[in-house]
Amino acid sequence: MSKPIEPFDRWHKRYPKPERGDAPCRCGTPDQPLYPSADHGRGHRWQARYTDCSGKEKRPAFATWQEARGCLDKVLIESERQATRDSTPGSLQVEYFAAEMMERKRKRKKNTNTCDTYESHLRNHILPFAGDRTATSLRRPDSMAFVDYLLDKEGIDSACTVLQIFKTWRILMHYMLDEDVPLPPNIVARIELPDVTPRVKVALSPGQVAAVAAAMRKVAPRYEVLVWLGACAGLRQGEAFGLKRSQVAWGHDLLHIEEQRQRGKAVRLKTEASYATLPVDRFLIERLLHHVSRFSEPEPVSPAAERRRRARGYVEPPDEGLIVTNRFGRPVLNTDFHQKWRRAVKQAGLPDRTRFHDLKHFYTTTLGGSRKHDPKTVQALSRHARFSETWDTYAHPPLAVEEVTVTVFGTAFSHIDAPTTSSRNESAFGSCASSAS
Repeated sequence: MSKPIEPFDRWHKRYPKPERGDAPCRCGTPDQPLYPSADHGRGHRWQARYTDCSGKEKRPAFATWQEARGCLDKVLIESERQATRDSTPGSLQVEYFAAEMMERKRKRKKNTNTCDTYESHLRNHILPFAGDRTATSLRRPDSMAFVDYLLDKEGIDSACTVLQIFKTWRILMHYMLDEDVPLPPNIVARIELPDVTPRVKVALSPGQVAAVAAAMRKVAPRYEVLVWLGACAGLRQGEAFGLKRSQVAWGHDLLHIEEQRQRGKAVRLKTEASYATLPVDRFLIERLLHHVSRFSEPEPVSPAAERRRRARGYVEPPDEGLIVTNRFGRPVLNTDFHQKWRRAVKQAGLPDRTRFHDLKHFYTTTLGGSRKHDPKTVQALSRHARFSETWDTYAHPPLAVEEVTVTVFGTAFSHIDAPTTSSRNESAFGSCASSAS
């Protein structure tokens, strides 16, 4: 990458020739005349000319000199960073690669919550442990020491938390390896991690789902329909928050799952398989219609509260077409809903560990146990990227095979004569006699 120079003026000649008839234009001054070029007055005036890393010449144009100068400054900084990395990539500190990794993930629009989690792990745990270390100084014992550091650190009382933080450490190590930092290839291999007790999933029954919906109707009536969206459509919490009226085909019993809400903002769905046009039961459509008829507007406030709002410069929330909003007409926040969910779970008498995501488990289990849909159809309706996720993670076998009659073995061995009643009695009598003797 070549170092950029000053912005180039497209509208005026750099080497005018007055002796050949070039006349100055009105853009200049008597002391510093400017002579128009063939492009004078067409398009943006200022160009930022430079050559990128691949050797390709770039000439983006800008309306002002300041914009072109800003572009060249960014290119210059990147050029210096690239030169430093190309010379001694391993001489940089771990903190440098951590910042670069997060910048790249943000630029590629990775999941916002995931990026926030990575940054939290880096800021609170990884960088205090090894942020000022030179990248090439890291060895496999450092990974083992990092696990011990987490286990001894105050505030970390869960083995699951240690595993999650170590995953971010592993991602950072792999990123540095991909950036040609000479690290040992086994730097994160075969590291002994603490055992984690698998979370016991709560297998909900239809009666329990109805109970938590009834409890939510008392705790926060505006949020009751979220329970039905999780149980009858398998929507994740953010997907239920982001469902819009325009995404419901009311007459065809379909939901178009296109986005989710995180912290009130629209973001991409979890995976590509999450995007779907989902057929749903008429039972759910009727509950959505009932909800929209009652809670399509924010809750009214008293005249005194309205005057206080105006005094504070309150701005009415825009109508984004969301099916479920909070009482102010704004997108539902996870913190607010989680508080209401815990109260509803307690009132319904469900186990304390019951999560909203258990409704999605109920959805998949009910589809699989109904014997009306083949396994691949259940996977498609559950919007799982992998088939194993449908059955190994979500389906609960005790419920899925309930009341199933097994007859395949009798069919397989139909050519073998069945024992007669007398022979069966004789066998039974003989075994009893033997045990008696």
